[in-house]
Amino acid sequence: MASEIADRIRAAATLLLPLGTRQWLRAQQRRLGLHHTPVGAVDYGDLRRLTPISPVFGIDRSVPTIDRYYIEGFLAKHVADIRGAVLEMGDAAYTRRFGGDRVTRSDVLNYVAGNSEATIVGDLTTADHIPANSFDCIILTQTLQMIFDVRAALQQLHRILKPDGVLLVTSHGISRIARREGIDPWGEYWHFTGQSTRHLFGTLFPFDGLQIVTYGNVLSAAASLYGLAAADLTAHELDYCDPNFEVIIAVRAQKRKSGPAVDLTESGST
Repeated sequence: MASEIADRIRAAATLLLPLGTRQWLRAQQRRLGLHHTPVGAVDYGDLRRLTPISPVFGIDRSVPTIDRYYIEGFLAKHVADIRGAVLEMGDAAYTRRFGGDRVTRSDVLNYVAGNSEATIVGDLTTADHIPANSFDCIILTQTLQMIFDVRAALQQLHRILKPDGVLLVTSHGISRIARREGIDPWGEYWHFTGQSTRHLFGTLFPFDGLQIVTYGNVLSAAASLYGLAAADLTAHELDYCDPNFEVIIAVRAQKRKSGPAVDLTESGST
């Protein structure tokens, strides 16, 4: 609690005090050693190590992992959107879990053949074989960072959404790298921020149809990097949101009811 109060005081000081004053105060803090925890006195305990506690995001410790805790919390807030014709990537686990009897048709897109759950096989960046205006909801969890041509993928996602349809997206912010290139037919190319997703999605989706939320704080970010699971932290530690430490970025984007799609590749958006 004391650290949270200190964070709020620092945030207020950043807004209210001139830069020169803030720099002088920091210099005095360093000179006089005025820190809550003196330099060199941090007790790292089990975290003083050069390798993670779990090399697989904590999946071998407990589920949900920290990233999935945030992802599932986001989807739970938007269950009303998971209805009608729903498309999910890889499998339909979240469609089944959060859609229930509101789902009238469930499709699964997989990049390569061989997935028994897949009803559609293809590259999302060149998915012209999927009819336009097909889906009421598309669930895209932890996939966007695995697509090199993100703009082309978003253009296709927008195209295959029905007017008024909803795209639910999550992606990594602060995370270890999932090195899949050369192992799977994809790699991991991007980590996003709340700001970058707002610019990226904002070119296609109207401002009033775009909601972006970030999850995480310094503790959950560090715990995730070490491969700890959600069960290793308390609910308060997981749910405390510090916008400076974005572990997961989540987007709810709703397509306009009518009007032509915007060509993202020509927009110059970054």
